[in-house]
Amino acid sequence: MLLGAVLALLLAYTAFTATAHQLNNGRGSMLAVGRPQQGQAALVLGKGRPAASPVEQPVPIASLAKVMTAYLTLAHYPLSGAQDGFTVTVSAAQAQAEAEDRAEGQSVVAVAAGEQLTERQLLEALLIPSGNNIAPMLATLVAGSETRFIAEMNAEARALGMDHTTYTDPSGFDPTTVSTAADQLRVFEQAMRFLVFRQIVSMASVRLPVAGTLTNYNPLIAHGYAGKTGSDSAARGCLAFFTPVTVGGHEETAAGVVLGQGRGTDTYALLVAAGQAAQQLVDSVAPGTGVSAIAAPAAPAAPRRRRWRPDRPPPALN
Repeated sequence: MLLGAVLALLLAYTAFTATAHQLNNGRGSMLAVGRPQQGQAALVLGKGRPAASPVEQPVPIASLAKVMTAYLTLAHYPLSGAQDGFTVTVSAAQAQAEAEDRAEGQSVVAVAAGEQLTERQLLEALLIPSGNNIAPMLATLVAGSETRFIAEMNAEARALGMDHTTYTDPSGFDPTTVSTAADQLRVFEQAMRFLVFRQIVSMASVRLPVAGTLTNYNPLIAHGYAGKTGSDSAARGCLAFFTPVTVGGHEETAAGVVLGQGRGTDTYALLVAAGQAAQQLVDSVAPGTGVSAIAAPAAPAAPRRRRWRPDRPPPALN
């Protein structure tokens, strides 16, 4: 039976490699897991044990760094229900910084001096259109300075067992911000404990006071994959995602991360490659899963920081 499943995967996904390793889904059954031929991947089903690429080296992660930024913001200032959280007034210096970042070709969200934005709106601007200029705004508000916030990012990474991660900026624009798929899955699962995070990364678009309507870069958002994208020439295509699946008659949430997908510098092509890798990763454990709508996990109580620390490395995807 296992051989037949492996052969089926090889025929169906030429871009994937069938694995001899397996992933426990938390109910005692074992599932074969595939991985992309390039880059890295990590995947977990429900409350099972994560699986990851066997040899992971720290690589640039681009805007996946914003997952940690959002997580720390919510850890300091939790939101529940329809709360909007704190309100900030955009300063002249922040508006000027946005203009400078835009001139450099960075992904930014238009702001204007005097504009008021709530915590929820800032998180939407950070996670949906991936505004690089929003990350330092949140960093300064949360920690008092960007330098102190970066130190907190790295301290939290160590506390979560992300031993192959180094943050050098809150947005991921700096290619020296590096991590692995397994490490990024750890912080992504932490962020998912916040209902508002899951809600925001499930949105196809958002409307902001000055910027107007902005769309989500996630190429799979309409196919039931919520999450956070990242892409540039150093990181290639990256995607942290979660999606509902049915495995053995049970509904589960598959959460995963793919890094280093695609080639070249075209953002759209890189993100499409990341999306394809994510789909194939999920289909390798839940073949033929039909997804018509996003089904976020049930909302738990607000997380306690430094709660989840894996006691052993994940098994290899192959």
